[in-house]
Amino acid sequence: MARSFASYVCQSCGARTRQYFGRCAACGGWNTLVEQAAAATDNRRRRPVGAVDPAEPQGRPRRSEPIAAVGDRPLQRLASGYGELDRVLGGGLVPGSLVLLGGDPGIGKSTLLLQCARTMASGQMVLYVSAEESAQQVKLRWRRLAGLAGALAAAGPDDVVIEGEPDGAAKGVQQAGLQLLAETDLELVLQELEALRPAVAIIDSIQALHDGELGSAPGSVAQVRECAAALQRIAKRQHTALLLVGHVTKEGLLAGPKVLEHLVDAVLTFEGERFASHRLLRAVKNRFGATHELGVFEMQGSGLVEVTNPSELFLGGAGPGTATIVACEGTRPLVVELQALVSPTSYASPRRSATGIAANRLHQILAVLEKHLGLPLSRFDCYLAVAGGLEVEEPAADLGVAAAVVASYRDLTLPEGTVLVGELGLGGQLRPVGQLDLRLQEAARLGFRRAVVPRTALPASLARRLDLQVLEASSVAEALVLALGVDPAQD
Repeated sequence: MARSFASYVCQSCGARTRQYFGRCAACGGWNTLVEQAAAATDNRRRRPVGAVDPAEPQGRPRRSEPIAAVGDRPLQRLASGYGELDRVLGGGLVPGSLVLLGGDPGIGKSTLLLQCARTMASGQMVLYVSAEESAQQVKLRWRRLAGLAGALAAAGPDDVVIEGEPDGAAKGVQQAGLQLLAETDLELVLQELEALRPAVAIIDSIQALHDGELGSAPGSVAQVRECAAALQRIAKRQHTALLLVGHVTKEGLLAGPKVLEHLVDAVLTFEGERFASHRLLRAVKNRFGATHELGVFEMQGSGLVEVTNPSELFLGGAGPGTATIVACEGTRPLVVELQALVSPTSYASPRRSATGIAANRLHQILAVLEKHLGLPLSRFDCYLAVAGGLEVEEPAADLGVAAAVVASYRDLTLPEGTVLVGELGLGGQLRPVGQLDLRLQEAARLGFRRAVVPRTALPASLARRLDLQVLEASSVAEALVLALGVDPAQD
């Protein structure tokens, strides 16, 4: 019989060790090792590979087949009822796929999925597994989101059915094609999936499920891995689109082992500021679509509402130290406003603060401006912020950052209706960026009439068709002269 032994598993990365340490040697996390009992492997139990018949010709496949002979199956996606979510997924839910949705507590993950379940239930069977809330709690939220409080009070007893057993077993709530199961036992969840065979299943959350055959606590590495693997097998077998809700750690990363992210087909993150109403849905991984896509929602009293024109969220009034850029999140262009404040420093070393843009990127741009324009920015404090709380990571915002900083330093205001797009090199040159045509189309749609861009092979017919004046520059000095109308290097 296999001898059991104790091992320690990291709850952040899944690394395993035979001895306890305060710090994980693999990921560097402190106090993340948890003791877990495991059985020693017995290699004698493995089935031996059959002997090869000498008369059988070599090179003949047993189970594989040529890739050209694999049958084609049309990919029919399921609409979630929300265009922003379908956009991030690449067109909708793929049957048999696993989608992991993560986000901070209270950001609206359960609200988004319950709204999608209510919409999808009108056309197909949807199973909502609530492993953290009771059936009554989910029903109260469903009433509020659906706006059916008055209708439910006047409805008959057959419209909403609440089932329960006195011993506290699984409880369900049924309305049309939406089935609700409040359960944490993995075996009961798998039995319900086998019995219903829904088109879409939602697990809220994967960390709350518990496999009774494992001795570890719910939410541990072993529990999360085994529960997700069991759900994946049944989803692939009966072509059920599975949506998993995942918790995040205090560092903002998805909790559980990294194997969970490799196991699923798509990883979505739900982001938002505490004091802002808008929510951003990003695709970090997607096997059926483009990554780094962005969907925008707004949290209101009736739930999450789609924002069809997100550029309006990130635009404000013009003024000194303000510049407008066009950032691309996946295939979606967003017109974003940058604000800069440059003031004389009162300290030995000036302060540098950036919100929404990497601080190292700001330091690099300030060094380029001081070197090639001769501006004494090393004696000034500099503060930079992206309006609306959006995170801009791409280098196409460099020219907008430089224009906002110089405009604040010279107390200038950029001409109305001007956008800036370009990457700054360390030598002061202006480098081209990708998807320039999409950026210019979005700027023209919002009413902008001037665009300062790097010198590139841009078709002249595009500018005429968009009714947009495109000003091309090869260096940061030339671009700032075109944008501001004056030479910033001259006092």
